[in-house]
Amino acid sequence: MTSRRNVLKLIGGGVVLAAAAGGGIIATSGPSEAAREPWRKAGQYSEFRRRALSYALLAPNPHNRQPWRVRLDGQDALTLYCDLKRRLPATDPFDRQITIGCGAFLELLVLAAAQDGYQATVTPFPDGEDMQTLDQRPVAHVSFTKGGVSPDPLFAQILARRSNKEVYEPRDVSESALQQISEAGRLFGASSETIGNTRLAEHLRDLTWRAHQKEVTTPATNQESVDLMRIGAAEVTANPDGIELEGPIFEAGRWLGFMTRETLADPKSTAFQQGLELYRSMALSARAFGWISNENRSRIDQINAGRAYVRTNLKATSLGLGVHPWSQSLQEYAEMKDLYREVHGLIGGGKRIQMLYRIGYGPEIGPTPRRGLDAHLA
Repeated sequence: MTSRRNVLKLIGGGVVLAAAAGGGIIATSGPSEAAREPWRKAGQYSEFRRRALSYALLAPNPHNRQPWRVRLDGQDALTLYCDLKRRLPATDPFDRQITIGCGAFLELLVLAAAQDGYQATVTPFPDGEDMQTLDQRPVAHVSFTKGGVSPDPLFAQILARRSNKEVYEPRDVSESALQQISEAGRLFGASSETIGNTRLAEHLRDLTWRAHQKEVTTPATNQESVDLMRIGAAEVTANPDGIELEGPIFEAGRWLGFMTRETLADPKSTAFQQGLELYRSMALSARAFGWISNENRSRIDQINAGRAYVRTNLKATSLGLGVHPWSQSLQEYAEMKDLYREVHGLIGGGKRIQMLYRIGYGPEIGPTPRRGLDAHLA
Protein backbone atom coordinates (compact mmCIF):
# COMPACT_ATOMS: atom_id res chain seq x y z
CA MET A 1 0.00 0.00 0.00
CA THR A 2 2.44 2.84 -1.21
CA SER A 3 2.03 6.30 -2.72
CA ARG A 4 4.41 8.79 -4.25
CA ARG A 5 2.89 11.93 -2.79
CA ASN A 6 6.39 13.34 -2.27
CA VAL A 7 8.12 12.09 -5.40
CA LEU A 8 10.20 14.87 -6.92
CA LYS A 9 8.94 17.67 -4.69
CA LEU A 10 12.54 18.70 -4.05
CA ILE A 11 13.69 18.54 -7.67
CA GLY A 12 15.40 21.72 -8.73
CA GLY A 13 12.96 23.91 -6.86
CA GLY A 14 14.68 27.22 -7.50
CA VAL A 15 15.36 26.48 -11.14
CA VAL A 16 11.81 25.33 -11.78
CA LEU A 17 10.18 28.32 -10.11
CA ALA A 18 12.52 30.78 -11.79
CA ALA A 19 11.87 29.25 -15.19
CA ALA A 20 8.16 29.18 -14.55
CA ALA A 21 8.13 32.83 -13.53
CA GLY A 22 10.15 33.74 -16.62
CA GLY A 23 7.60 31.96 -18.76
CA GLY A 24 4.73 33.88 -17.25
CA ILE A 25 3.50 31.11 -14.93
CA ILE A 26 2.77 31.74 -11.29
CA ALA A 27 3.22 28.27 -9.81
CA THR A 28 0.94 28.60 -6.79
CA SER A 29 -1.34 25.64 -7.35
CA GLY A 30 -2.04 23.72 -4.17
CA PRO A 31 -3.86 20.46 -3.54
CA SER A 32 -7.22 19.92 -5.21
CA GLU A 33 -9.94 20.94 -2.76
CA ALA A 34 -12.61 19.14 -4.78
CA ALA A 35 -10.71 15.86 -4.41
CA ARG A 36 -10.85 16.24 -0.60
CA GLU A 37 -14.56 17.02 -0.42
CA PRO A 38 -15.47 13.49 0.80
CA TRP A 39 -13.42 14.13 3.96
CA ARG A 40 -15.50 17.22 4.67
CA LYS A 41 -18.77 15.48 3.88
CA ALA A 42 -18.14 12.46 6.12
CA GLY A 43 -21.03 12.04 8.53
CA GLN A 44 -23.25 14.55 6.69
CA TYR A 45 -25.82 12.03 5.44
CA SER A 46 -29.23 11.53 7.04
CA GLU A 47 -29.54 7.79 6.27
CA PHE A 48 -27.42 5.80 8.73
CA ARG A 49 -25.84 3.39 6.21
CA ARG A 50 -24.77 6.22 3.94
CA ARG A 51 -23.45 8.04 6.97
CA ALA A 52 -21.35 5.02 7.96
CA LEU A 53 -20.19 4.52 4.37
CA SER A 54 -19.06 8.14 4.16
CA TYR A 55 -16.48 7.31 6.84
CA ALA A 56 -15.63 3.86 5.46
CA LEU A 57 -14.52 5.24 2.09
CA LEU A 58 -11.73 7.12 3.89
CA ALA A 59 -9.95 3.82 4.61
CA PRO A 60 -6.33 3.22 3.57
CA ASN A 61 -6.00 1.08 0.46
CA PRO A 62 -3.26 0.10 -2.02
CA HIS A 63 -2.29 2.81 -4.50
CA ASN A 64 -5.44 4.65 -3.38
CA ARG A 65 -7.50 2.60 -5.83
CA GLN A 66 -10.61 2.77 -3.60
CA PRO A 67 -11.91 -0.52 -5.04
CA TRP A 68 -15.21 -0.53 -3.14
CA ARG A 69 -18.61 -1.06 -4.77
CA VAL A 70 -21.63 -1.14 -2.46
CA ARG A 71 -25.23 -2.23 -2.93
CA LEU A 72 -27.74 -1.10 -0.30
CA ASP A 73 -30.07 -3.99 0.58
CA GLY A 74 -33.50 -3.22 2.01
CA GLN A 75 -33.45 -0.89 5.00
CA ASP A 76 -30.85 -2.56 7.21
CA ALA A 77 -28.11 -4.24 5.17
CA LEU A 78 -25.58 -3.77 2.40
CA THR A 79 -23.29 -5.87 0.22
CA LEU A 80 -19.69 -4.95 -0.58
CA TYR A 81 -18.10 -5.92 -3.89
CA CYS A 82 -14.67 -5.31 -5.35
CA ASP A 83 -14.63 -3.04 -8.37
CA LEU A 84 -12.57 -5.39 -10.52
CA LYS A 85 -11.38 -2.58 -12.79
CA ARG A 86 -9.46 -1.21 -9.80
CA ARG A 87 -7.26 -4.22 -9.15
CA LEU A 88 -3.44 -4.09 -9.30
CA PRO A 89 -2.39 -7.14 -11.33
CA ALA A 90 1.35 -6.35 -11.40
CA THR A 91 2.04 -5.49 -7.74
CA ASP A 92 -0.87 -7.48 -6.30
CA PRO A 93 -1.28 -10.50 -8.58
CA PHE A 94 -3.54 -12.43 -6.18
CA ASP A 95 -5.58 -9.42 -5.00
CA ARG A 96 -4.33 -9.88 -1.45
CA GLN A 97 -3.63 -6.19 -0.87
CA ILE A 98 -6.92 -5.14 -2.45
CA THR A 99 -8.69 -7.52 -0.07
CA ILE A 100 -6.81 -6.01 2.88
CA GLY A 101 -8.05 -2.60 1.74
CA CYS A 102 -11.59 -3.99 1.78
CA GLY A 103 -11.01 -5.13 5.35
CA ALA A 104 -9.95 -1.62 6.37
CA PHE A 105 -13.10 -0.26 4.72
CA LEU A 106 -15.27 -2.71 6.65
CA GLU A 107 -13.65 -1.86 9.98
CA LEU A 108 -14.27 1.87 9.52
CA LEU A 109 -17.85 1.01 8.55
CA VAL A 110 -18.27 -0.95 11.79
CA LEU A 111 -16.80 1.89 13.87
CA ALA A 112 -19.00 4.50 12.22
CA ALA A 113 -22.14 2.39 12.63
CA ALA A 114 -21.36 1.84 16.32
CA GLN A 115 -21.00 5.58 16.78
CA ASP A 116 -24.62 5.86 15.61
CA GLY A 117 -25.75 3.04 17.89
CA TYR A 118 -25.91 0.31 15.25
CA GLN A 119 -24.22 -3.06 15.51
CA ALA A 120 -22.78 -4.00 12.11
CA THR A 121 -22.41 -7.75 11.58
CA VAL A 122 -19.90 -8.55 8.83
CA THR A 123 -20.10 -11.84 6.91
CA PRO A 124 -17.07 -12.04 4.60
CA PHE A 125 -17.38 -13.81 1.24
CA PRO A 126 -20.89 -15.17 1.82
CA ASP A 127 -20.96 -16.84 -1.60
CA GLY A 128 -17.47 -18.34 -1.40
CA GLU A 129 -14.02 -17.18 -2.45
CA ASP A 130 -11.10 -17.79 -4.78
CA MET A 131 -7.61 -17.31 -3.34
CA GLN A 132 -6.15 -16.76 -6.82
CA THR A 133 -8.29 -13.78 -7.79
CA LEU A 134 -11.28 -11.76 -6.71
CA ASP A 135 -14.35 -12.10 -8.89
CA GLN A 136 -17.94 -10.90 -9.18
CA ARG A 137 -18.99 -12.54 -5.92
CA PRO A 138 -19.53 -10.37 -2.84
CA VAL A 139 -16.60 -9.49 -0.62
CA ALA A 140 -18.90 -9.12 2.37
CA HIS A 141 -22.49 -8.84 3.49
CA VAL A 142 -23.19 -6.44 6.35
CA SER A 143 -26.37 -6.35 8.42
CA PHE A 144 -27.23 -3.63 10.93
CA THR A 145 -29.10 -3.93 14.22
CA LYS A 146 -30.04 -0.98 16.40
CA GLY A 147 -28.57 -1.17 19.91
CA GLY A 148 -26.33 -3.67 21.66
CA VAL A 149 -23.11 -1.85 20.85
CA SER A 150 -20.95 0.85 22.41
CA PRO A 151 -18.97 3.50 20.52
CA ASP A 152 -15.28 2.74 19.99
CA PRO A 153 -12.85 5.52 20.96
CA LEU A 154 -10.90 4.92 17.75
CA PHE A 155 -13.79 6.35 15.73
CA ALA A 156 -12.68 9.84 16.77
CA GLN A 157 -9.45 9.40 14.78
CA ILE A 158 -10.97 8.54 11.39
CA LEU A 159 -10.89 12.06 9.98
CA ALA A 160 -7.37 12.69 11.29
CA ARG A 161 -5.94 9.34 10.08
CA ARG A 162 -3.27 9.55 7.40
CA SER A 163 -0.67 7.36 5.73
CA ASN A 164 2.25 9.66 6.46
CA LYS A 165 4.64 9.31 3.53
CA GLU A 166 7.18 11.85 4.76
CA VAL A 167 10.68 11.79 6.23
CA TYR A 168 10.28 11.23 9.98
CA GLU A 169 12.00 13.11 12.79
CA PRO A 170 15.18 11.58 14.26
CA ARG A 171 13.63 10.66 17.60
CA ASP A 172 12.66 7.29 18.98
CA VAL A 173 9.12 6.10 19.65
CA SER A 174 8.48 5.11 23.26
CA GLU A 175 7.95 1.49 24.20
CA SER A 176 4.61 2.45 25.74
CA ALA A 177 3.36 3.94 22.47
CA LEU A 178 4.53 0.94 20.46
CA GLN A 179 2.79 -1.42 22.86
CA GLN A 180 -0.48 0.48 22.51
CA ILE A 181 -0.23 0.34 18.73
CA SER A 182 0.44 -3.41 18.84
CA GLU A 183 -2.51 -4.05 21.14
CA ALA A 184 -4.87 -2.08 18.90
CA GLY A 185 -4.31 -4.63 16.11
CA ARG A 186 -4.59 -7.81 18.19
CA LEU A 187 -8.11 -8.66 17.09
CA PHE A 188 -9.74 -10.94 14.54
CA GLY A 189 -7.05 -13.61 15.01
CA ALA A 190 -4.26 -11.32 13.83
CA SER A 191 -0.79 -11.10 15.27
CA SER A 192 0.23 -7.45 15.69
CA GLU A 193 3.83 -6.60 16.57
CA THR A 194 6.01 -3.50 16.80
CA ILE A 195 9.71 -2.87 17.38
CA GLY A 196 11.62 0.29 18.24
CA ASN A 197 15.02 1.51 17.10
CA THR A 198 16.90 -1.77 17.47
CA ARG A 199 19.26 -3.79 15.29
CA LEU A 200 16.15 -5.46 13.85
CA ALA A 201 14.82 -2.04 12.85
CA GLU A 202 18.15 -1.32 11.17
CA HIS A 203 17.75 -4.50 9.13
CA LEU A 204 14.17 -3.56 8.24
CA ARG A 205 15.22 -0.08 7.13
CA ASP A 206 17.64 -1.66 4.69
CA LEU A 207 15.24 -4.39 3.60
CA THR A 208 12.29 -2.08 2.97
CA TRP A 209 14.52 0.24 0.96
CA ARG A 210 15.78 -2.64 -1.18
CA ALA A 211 12.19 -3.77 -1.71
CA HIS A 212 11.20 -0.30 -2.88
CA GLN A 213 14.16 -0.29 -5.28
CA LYS A 214 13.04 -3.65 -6.63
CA GLU A 215 9.48 -2.46 -7.22
CA VAL A 216 10.43 0.71 -9.06
CA THR A 217 13.16 -0.92 -11.15
CA THR A 218 10.90 -3.77 -12.25
CA PRO A 219 9.28 -2.38 -15.43
CA ALA A 220 5.80 -3.88 -15.01
CA THR A 221 5.34 -2.91 -11.38
CA ASN A 222 6.77 0.57 -11.83
CA GLN A 223 4.62 1.20 -14.88
CA GLU A 224 1.53 0.17 -12.93
CA SER A 225 2.30 2.95 -10.45
CA VAL A 226 3.20 5.51 -13.12
CA ASP A 227 -0.07 4.87 -14.94
CA LEU A 228 -1.92 5.76 -11.73
CA MET A 229 -0.06 9.02 -11.08
CA ARG A 230 -2.16 12.17 -11.20
CA ILE A 231 0.20 15.04 -12.01
CA GLY A 232 -1.12 18.42 -10.91
CA ALA A 233 -4.36 19.56 -9.33
CA ALA A 234 -6.38 19.37 -12.55
CA GLU A 235 -5.62 15.66 -12.99
CA VAL A 236 -6.30 14.98 -9.32
CA THR A 237 -9.66 16.75 -9.54
CA ALA A 238 -10.60 14.79 -12.65
CA ASN A 239 -9.49 11.45 -11.13
CA PRO A 240 -9.44 11.66 -7.31
CA ASP A 241 -7.70 8.34 -6.80
CA GLY A 242 -4.31 6.81 -7.50
CA ILE A 243 -1.02 8.52 -6.65
CA GLU A 244 -1.38 12.29 -6.40
CA LEU A 245 1.52 14.60 -7.29
CA GLU A 246 0.38 18.12 -6.45
CA GLY A 247 1.87 21.52 -5.68
CA PRO A 248 3.85 24.28 -7.40
CA ILE A 249 6.88 22.13 -8.25
CA PHE A 250 4.73 19.49 -9.92
CA GLU A 251 2.71 22.06 -11.85
CA ALA A 252 5.87 23.80 -13.06
CA GLY A 253 7.64 20.53 -13.82
CA ARG A 254 4.72 19.37 -15.88
CA TRP A 255 4.62 22.67 -17.77
CA LEU A 256 8.35 22.52 -18.46
CA GLY A 257 8.08 18.93 -19.65
CA PHE A 258 10.53 17.20 -17.32
CA MET A 259 7.88 15.77 -15.03
CA THR A 260 5.80 13.50 -17.20
CA ARG A 261 4.74 9.88 -17.05
CA GLU A 262 7.51 9.14 -19.53
CA THR A 263 10.24 10.65 -17.34
CA LEU A 264 8.77 9.11 -14.19
CA ALA A 265 8.98 5.70 -15.86
CA ASP A 266 12.55 6.17 -17.14
CA PRO A 267 15.20 4.98 -14.65
CA LYS A 268 17.78 7.20 -16.38
CA SER A 269 15.83 10.42 -15.93
CA THR A 270 16.52 13.04 -13.28
CA ALA A 271 12.90 12.80 -12.18
CA PHE A 272 13.21 9.07 -11.53
CA GLN A 273 16.56 9.33 -9.73
CA GLN A 274 15.47 12.20 -7.49
CA GLY A 275 12.31 10.31 -6.59
CA LEU A 276 14.39 7.27 -5.71
CA GLU A 277 16.65 9.33 -3.46
CA LEU A 278 13.66 10.85 -1.68
CA TYR A 279 12.29 7.40 -0.90
CA ARG A 280 15.69 6.34 0.40
CA SER A 281 15.55 9.24 2.85
CA MET A 282 12.08 8.16 3.93
CA ALA A 283 13.19 4.57 4.50
CA LEU A 284 16.26 5.54 6.50
CA SER A 285 14.24 7.89 8.73
CA ALA A 286 12.14 5.03 10.17
CA ARG A 287 12.79 4.65 13.91
CA ALA A 288 10.17 1.94 14.49
CA PHE A 289 8.22 -0.67 12.56
CA GLY A 290 5.02 -2.63 12.95
CA TRP A 291 3.54 -5.62 11.16
CA ILE A 292 0.33 -7.61 10.99
CA SER A 293 0.41 -11.35 10.29
CA ASN A 294 -1.87 -14.37 10.34
CA GLU A 295 -2.23 -17.81 8.77
CA ASN A 296 -3.56 -16.54 5.39
CA ARG A 297 -5.61 -19.67 4.91
CA SER A 298 -8.51 -17.80 3.36
CA ARG A 299 -9.64 -14.43 2.07
CA ILE A 300 -11.19 -13.90 5.49
CA ASP A 301 -7.68 -13.77 6.97
CA GLN A 302 -6.87 -10.97 4.54
CA ILE A 303 -10.05 -9.08 5.47
CA ASN A 304 -9.16 -9.48 9.13
CA ALA A 305 -5.62 -8.22 8.52
CA GLY A 306 -7.06 -5.06 6.99
CA ARG A 307 -9.39 -4.57 9.93
CA ALA A 308 -6.50 -5.02 12.36
CA TYR A 309 -4.16 -2.74 10.42
CA VAL A 310 -6.50 0.24 10.24
CA ARG A 311 -6.97 0.02 14.00
CA THR A 312 -3.21 0.31 14.51
CA ASN A 313 -3.23 3.32 12.16
CA LEU A 314 -6.02 4.95 14.17
CA LYS A 315 -4.28 4.24 17.47
CA ALA A 316 -1.02 5.71 16.21
CA THR A 317 -2.94 8.81 15.13
CA SER A 318 -4.33 9.20 18.65
CA LEU A 319 -0.75 9.13 19.97
CA GLY A 320 0.50 11.78 17.57
CA LEU A 321 2.44 9.28 15.47
CA GLY A 322 2.57 8.73 11.75
CA VAL A 323 2.51 5.35 10.04
CA HIS A 324 3.35 4.49 6.46
CA PRO A 325 2.67 1.07 4.90
CA TRP A 326 5.86 -0.25 3.37
CA SER A 327 4.82 -3.69 2.19
CA GLN A 328 6.65 -4.07 -1.11
CA SER A 329 8.66 -7.02 0.24
CA LEU A 330 5.38 -8.85 0.93
CA GLN A 331 4.27 -8.80 -2.71
CA GLU A 332 4.04 -12.01 -4.67
CA TYR A 333 5.46 -11.28 -8.13
CA ALA A 334 8.54 -13.22 -9.23
CA GLU A 335 11.12 -10.43 -8.98
CA MET A 336 10.33 -9.92 -5.28
CA LYS A 337 10.66 -13.56 -4.19
CA ASP A 338 14.09 -13.26 -2.53
CA LEU A 339 13.07 -10.27 -0.42
CA TYR A 340 9.76 -11.97 0.36
CA ARG A 341 11.69 -14.91 1.79
CA GLU A 342 14.07 -12.62 3.65
CA VAL A 343 11.38 -10.61 5.43
CA HIS A 344 9.41 -13.71 6.39
CA GLY A 345 12.54 -15.36 7.72
CA LEU A 346 13.27 -12.24 9.73
CA ILE A 347 9.90 -11.46 11.35
CA GLY A 348 7.33 -13.92 9.97
CA GLY A 349 7.38 -16.37 12.85
CA GLY A 350 5.88 -19.05 10.61
CA LYS A 351 2.92 -16.86 9.61
CA ARG A 352 2.10 -14.81 6.54
CA ILE A 353 2.99 -11.15 7.05
CA GLN A 354 0.07 -9.16 5.64
CA MET A 355 1.18 -5.60 6.42
CA LEU A 356 4.54 -4.04 7.22
CA TYR A 357 4.70 -0.37 8.13
CA ARG A 358 7.07 2.21 9.54
CA ILE A 359 6.20 4.35 12.55
CA GLY A 360 7.52 7.76 13.52
CA TYR A 361 7.03 11.44 14.11
CA GLY A 362 6.29 13.16 10.84
CA PRO A 363 5.01 16.57 9.78
CA GLU A 364 1.30 17.30 9.67
CA ILE A 365 -0.12 16.45 6.26
CA GLY A 366 -3.47 16.77 4.54
CA PRO A 367 -5.81 13.99 3.45
CA THR A 368 -5.45 12.07 0.21
CA PRO A 369 -8.00 12.38 -2.61
CA ARG A 370 -11.20 10.40 -2.43
CA ARG A 371 -14.06 9.65 -4.78
CA GLY A 372 -17.45 10.63 -3.41
CA LEU A 373 -19.97 8.23 -1.92
CA ASP A 374 -22.14 8.15 -5.03
CA ALA A 375 -19.21 6.78 -7.03
CA HIS A 376 -19.20 3.69 -4.80
CA LEU A 377 -22.92 2.92 -4.81
CA ALA A 378 -24.19 0.29 -7.23
